Amino acid sequence: MTLSPRIARYDQVLLDLDGCVWLGDEALEGAPEAVSALRDAGKSVAFLTNDVRHAPEEFVRKLWRLGFQAALSEVVTVGSVVQFLLSERDGGAAFVVGAQALVDDVAEAGLRIVNRTEFATRADVVVVGAHERLSYEEIRIAAQAVLRGAELIGATRDATFPMPDGPWPASGAVLAAIEVA
Repeated sequence: MTLSPRIARYDQVLLDLDGCVWLGDEALEGAPEAVSALRDAGKSVAFLTNDVRHAPEEFVRKLWRLGFQAALSEVVTVGSVVQFLLSERDGGAAFVVGAQALVDDVAEAGLRIVNRTEFATRADVVVVGAHERLSYEEIRIAAQAVLRGAELIGATRDATFPMPDGPWPASGAVLAAIEVA
């Protein structure tokens, strides 16, 4: 596979995962070959995702399973960006609406996680990301914390993300529910 002149002039290529490299659990047609061609041409590749449901290691495993070569250092998640931004804070308490991967990112930033404690509604910051086990209780606690003065941080504002059976609600949809409440 030869590179198009448009891409050949770049040394580094950023690739979005959901809907661009894969859809659900299937690589998009020609995507593994295209990434291989980039590497063969000496291009540096980074895989980007705003999916906060999984840790970077899980994305690397999925990339390999779908026929892509990938290193952990090549995967950049929105969770790691949230972690970087929160690490500039002087600690504090956080209530996290999200999967364990996002909870881990927030904790790694130096914030004390107050999920499932009596202090949840008194968090200093509420961090929001989509996850499959989202509950009304999480939305209620997050809204109460924000109404009490917690800073509200959304991982993304994406309303949906692509899946084989149609769009699924994403972090922006969960964030909107909390904002409206």
